[in-house]
Amino acid sequence: MFDSRHIKTFHEVVRSGSYSGAARALGYTQPAITQQMKALERAVGSPLFIRVGRGMRLTEAGETLARHADTILTSISTAQQQMSAITRLRSGRVRVCAFPSANATLIPEAMARLAAAHPGVRVELLEGEPPDSLGRVVRGECDITLAFTYPGLREETPAELVEIPLLEDQLTVLLPTGHPLARRRAVKLAELSEERWIAGCLRCRANFLHECAEQGFAPDIAFTTDDNLVVQSMVAAGLGVAMMPGLVLSFLCHQKVTGRALDPASRRHVSAYVLREHLGIPATARVLEELKTVAGNRVGC
Repeated sequence: MFDSRHIKTFHEVVRSGSYSGAARALGYTQPAITQQMKALERAVGSPLFIRVGRGMRLTEAGETLARHADTILTSISTAQQQMSAITRLRSGRVRVCAFPSANATLIPEAMARLAAAHPGVRVELLEGEPPDSLGRVVRGECDITLAFTYPGLREETPAELVEIPLLEDQLTVLLPTGHPLARRRAVKLAELSEERWIAGCLRCRANFLHECAEQGFAPDIAFTTDDNLVVQSMVAAGLGVAMMPGLVLSFLCHQKVTGRALDPASRRHVSAYVLREHLGIPATARVLEELKTVAGNRVGC
């Protein structure tokens, strides 16, 4: 294994033609140059120079190394520049996976802030629902994932991941405009026990069933869909009612649908998850900071 400092010194010895010339150019003493060349020769396993009168010339091993020295030093310099750009947030790439309503709300706001402060940092956006999205971080398919959990459900988080809480997202009951309970500010879930329901993704559906069981009834689920717009359109058409996170209603609300808070209030926890060792990567840490800022600024979710 070659020491890059020794390669740089060797390159200067070859360029100047002597140890003394290299010492003057690099600001070293001549003995220091001599010691570095001896160390490099030990690493190579062969002499690099031979004395010829008052001068010296390269051995075959020295000529071979000299042909590559420029390339080695240029590659090291390029790598240093690129690494400096990453650590100073002039460049970098972060892969973020999030569920649909986070992709439509938290992500655009956070990415806009990031782009304004650090335009060289690129974000690749992926979409996924938990628990699958958590597995993508563990498998190295993304660097950060945004996921949600429900307090009433026992849900395992991979031990390798660190959780960064972002916000509490209040759940809302969606009713068609004109529904008798739409005049209320809040609705008890049990008051809708005779309604037909439109249910969402697997995790949301599991929480919905759990909350209904807590209220002493089994809901009549007429339709299931992961598409938030479809859920609202079905409610608007009078095909049923639905439970939906407030984060969705903050960007998507059908004009023929009314959202009402649950009584008692029910929420889901929204967090970012990342491998512990990735917390020290500047671009990843900055994306997490922007997400926390945007989540903290949201009111009424």
